[in-house]
Amino acid sequence: MSLLHGIRVVEMGLWVAGPATAGILADWGAEVVKIEMPTGDPMRRLYGAVYGLDEDRCPPFELYNRGKRSVAVDINQPEGLALVKQLIATADVFLTNMRPKFLERVGLDHTTLLAAYPSLVYASLTAYGLTGPDADAPGYDMAAYSGRSGIAERATPTGAEPPVLPGGLGDNVSAITMVSGIMGALFHRARTGEGQMVSTSLLRAGVYSIGMDVATRIGFGRASSPQSRQRPQNPLMNSYRAADGGWFWLVGAESQRHWPGVAAALGCPELVDDPRFNAPRERRRHAETMVKIFEDLIAQRSRAEWAEIFREHDVWWAPINSIDDIMTDPQLVAAGAYVQVPGRPATELPDGWNSVATPVDFSRTQVGPMGPPPEIGADADALLAEIGIEAGELARLRASGVLAPAPTAAP
Repeated sequence: MSLLHGIRVVEMGLWVAGPATAGILADWGAEVVKIEMPTGDPMRRLYGAVYGLDEDRCPPFELYNRGKRSVAVDINQPEGLALVKQLIATADVFLTNMRPKFLERVGLDHTTLLAAYPSLVYASLTAYGLTGPDADAPGYDMAAYSGRSGIAERATPTGAEPPVLPGGLGDNVSAITMVSGIMGALFHRARTGEGQMVSTSLLRAGVYSIGMDVATRIGFGRASSPQSRQRPQNPLMNSYRAADGGWFWLVGAESQRHWPGVAAALGCPELVDDPRFNAPRERRRHAETMVKIFEDLIAQRSRAEWAEIFREHDVWWAPINSIDDIMTDPQLVAAGAYVQVPGRPATELPDGWNSVATPVDFSRTQVGPMGPPPEIGADADALLAEIGIEAGELARLRASGVLAPAPTAAP
């Protein structure tokens, strides 16, 4: 039996954060009903309509929506909204990343639904939260998670331009956060029978992601400037480039403990007792000089050569992988980072992998993709029949535009 067998999630989300949350739950065995607009989640058309590329498929959409069932309905029409409410009545969890004012306008806000369905877990994932002056402001992860939360600034060395962080990074972190909240609410319901709202936001997840810096600012009234590669606070926690162009991190967090091994590995054991470098405070004061020494030494060998040397000297380090590197990194492979999604095209990767695994495993329960993502509205007939909508009524609803046309071909 799957981990979440018997749990029905009705997801009314789009783009990444909400669907990614439900995607993890689907991998864990929940039945996820995806409510889409008649034209479908716009994420389906990311590469073609949004980026203007000649691509029909959207692999990120497939990652976040595999194993779900789809009903495509126009909730701006009263009959469509009534169908959605009937589906929510069958759910254990209602998950949405729509903006609060829209949900209030159509009567799908948490106050209304929890009054009607007291055992429902209502999961709200927004950009900026449910209260405050910007609660209803539009926001993607670049805006709310990366920008406003402070993450981009903390990743920007003084005087440099803010980095463009990978797409979906904040959405994925927020999705994992939302999953934990939903599971907590389901645990509470199992003990008490009570449903409740559980909420998070890209903004809150972002601030927590840099909690070390924020807590320092709160506790000490100050925070250090964003770290510079040339002048790090600890040169043993810094990135360096090898002779073949491969970058890696040294990760000597306990600098006094790790310094002798690094010095021996780099062939400069005499620097251990050098007054400029013999204590953490001195290494910070002379960081620019120390980094330059390291750079000159590290540039003499390839990353693979340094890997062997570091292993011999028990130096803590990690490669800075490219997107191609991670396809074959043996540790990623062994850790189960990739999976086979039934019904999706094969790739050149070994063992039939064709997608990314969701990031949690269980020792007693198998989790993973249950099937491919659905076509737009592919499951409307079956799901609406469950709530008493007959074939003739389905045809009328399609003719009136309340439901999307029935799919005509398999994905």
